[in-house]
Amino acid sequence: MTAPQRRDWRGLLLMISAVIVALDRWTKYLVHKHIASGDMKVIIHGTFGISNLQNNGAAFSLFADSASPSRTRWMLIAFSLFAALVVLLMILKAGRRLTATTVALALVLGGAVGNLWDRVFDKTVTDFIAVNLHFGSWHYHWPDFNIADSAIVIGGLLLLLDALRGSRETDKAV
Repeated sequence: MTAPQRRDWRGLLLMISAVIVALDRWTKYLVHKHIASGDMKVIIHGTFGISNLQNNGAAFSLFADSASPSRTRWMLIAFSLFAALVVLLMILKAGRRLTATTVALALVLGGAVGNLWDRVFDKTVTDFIAVNLHFGSWHYHWPDFNIADSAIVIGGLLLLLDALRGSRETDKAV
């Protein structure tokens, strides 16, 4: 007797990545259409807004003030492409099972492709989610970010939590 076939989840995982890319592209389109570059629309006064900022660097605008912006852009494109390919290969290898790890990888892939798209076609990444944190008299403006950045962070946190939790034989993948 042969063992029953397990469902292959790779199609769903790649669909999650595609949805992240589509949401990222759509939200950036809306931002460009409705908010002038460098402007912001306040949603919740002092706490939350939608901006239209162009980020020439990496996360938190790292490398944005590089002496060679073109070289920095191409290095970020190369790194993003390499990372996306590695994550895609990991999904193709492990994606027969639906686990926290494979969902996290799908989120990271979608986010990486979303920002890679911006770097290749727009030469800069559009950040638009503006958050201000307040604790008493302390105030901090979190660096603006986008849907792709959010997917990468959520995917990274899922990977971290899954790694800290460790694998258990009683865990069942769907």
